[in-house]
Amino acid sequence: MKQRLIFIFIFFSVTIVVKGQISLSELSENNTIVSNFLQLPKQQLLDTAEYYFRKNSIDTALACYNLIVNTPKKNTNIEQQKIVIEAFNRLAMMYSDMSDYRSAYEVLIKALLLCEEISYESFLPRIYNNIGNIYYHFNKYDIAKHYYSKALERCQDSIGLVIMLNNLGAVKIGNKNMDSAFLLLDKALQISQQINFTHLYSIQNNIARLHQERKQYDSAFHYFRLALNNAREKDQIEKEAENLSGLADCFLEVGQIDSVLFYIKLANAIAKEHNFLKLLAKNHLILANLEESKGHNKNALEYFRAYADLRDSVFNIESFGNINQLQHLYETSKTNQHIERLVVEQQIKDRTIHYQKIIQGIIFAVLLLVSIVLLFVFLQKRRLDTAYKVLFDKNLKIIDLENLSKNDSDKYKKSALTHDGRNELLNRILTLMEDRSVICDSELSMDKLAELAKSNSTYVSQVINFTFEKNFRSFLNDYRIREAQRLFSEPNAAKYTIEFVAHQVGFKSRNAFSDAFKEIVGVSPNFYLKSMRDVSRKFEHSVNNEAVNQQ
Repeated sequence: MKQRLIFIFIFFSVTIVVKGQISLSELSENNTIVSNFLQLPKQQLLDTAEYYFRKNSIDTALACYNLIVNTPKKNTNIEQQKIVIEAFNRLAMMYSDMSDYRSAYEVLIKALLLCEEISYESFLPRIYNNIGNIYYHFNKYDIAKHYYSKALERCQDSIGLVIMLNNLGAVKIGNKNMDSAFLLLDKALQISQQINFTHLYSIQNNIARLHQERKQYDSAFHYFRLALNNAREKDQIEKEAENLSGLADCFLEVGQIDSVLFYIKLANAIAKEHNFLKLLAKNHLILANLEESKGHNKNALEYFRAYADLRDSVFNIESFGNINQLQHLYETSKTNQHIERLVVEQQIKDRTIHYQKIIQGIIFAVLLLVSIVLLFVFLQKRRLDTAYKVLFDKNLKIIDLENLSKNDSDKYKKSALTHDGRNELLNRILTLMEDRSVICDSELSMDKLAELAKSNSTYVSQVINFTFEKNFRSFLNDYRIREAQRLFSEPNAAKYTIEFVAHQVGFKSRNAFSDAFKEIVGVSPNFYLKSMRDVSRKFEHSVNNEAVNQQ
């Protein structure tokens, strides 16, 4: 309770200083509570931060961690710098929970640099893992794999090894490399059983997803239920809701409608209570597909619209959260500067008192020295702020250039195609793909496109794979489905059949067209066409009513 009062008091005091009501010197001289707080050892302050973090007092925990990481570096030894690194890492996790991934990445880079500076090798796996988690969130699986692999190379304990193997398995699932994913997840599960690792819900959930991708539904159900029970035992609410949704999705694939509705209802109850909007969006898409499979197109359309609204809402919340968190970071940084000034002022005051007891006659000189030191500290702090920003930007550029260079050199080191040649060929390909007669040609192949682009199929394939990370067929289908959507939106689209549109855009069969359409758009062409007709009828009805009212 005393420490919580200290936190409140120090932020209130900083606010008073900002408004100019009292000076920093007066604040240091008159408030023994602040002095006691500033003299807390780093380890005790870290323990206090962890306590408030576990109590979900996020603002108080953030204040503690920021105070640790903003202590002047010259006053810390190696052990204290290790505490600073741990505080950086915890700050990154808290920023990630708040969807402020830029701030999380920034503090992780600072922690990484400090780790390398003091050779704190044992902590590097945690930092690499958390950087990988940020890239995994944005589906950048190759970059996430890079950092997970670096963390795996440096793992010094079995629990860390289990976590890294599980994360790499999740990356393999994301890349549709199921055989490798199975080997990694199976190894993670075996080690977990050997060391009695109790938090198995993430491994079990990934294994369930793997079996679902392979259409091995009995095994998928088994592991989803294991993960669900484990999440409930560990009070992991979000993981519980995710596994309930996974079970519903799995039951939908096998056609057990009652089970789908049962598990979706449970998952939605948790998601609504805790505001898991992404999970709600996923569940509404499952319900839309369910209603479509039952032939209830009106209900399916309503669920699909709800899914779209939730998806947009999540996007807007995340965008606002990013801006808001950047502003929060700026305000927190200003608060940290004031706190650091308090620390410096207190140190100078103590030193001044000590000198006054020895020589009373040099008070004027000491005051002048204090002013010089304050000016020096201010200038140094400004230089450090600028240096840290430049260093962070350089590291981002280096990381991006290394990844780009590695991918480029590995993929095309045996290719004679130059960078300029690749760009020129890409422009020719894109120009051809805007020609409807080209993309709607049912006989269009890689060789034919290469001939039209005045190149060869090897170069064309390389350019498409490198630029769009797709094969030729997926690349072509994107353009054909976009043309199909245009046909569906025409005024006379009511006369079109699915077979007609499929033939018009270059598909040789309705099934191939339907599969490609649903993969790219998210719904079947029949459902999409009916939706467009409904919208058109409502528009005509509205126009007719307006005309009647005017008469």
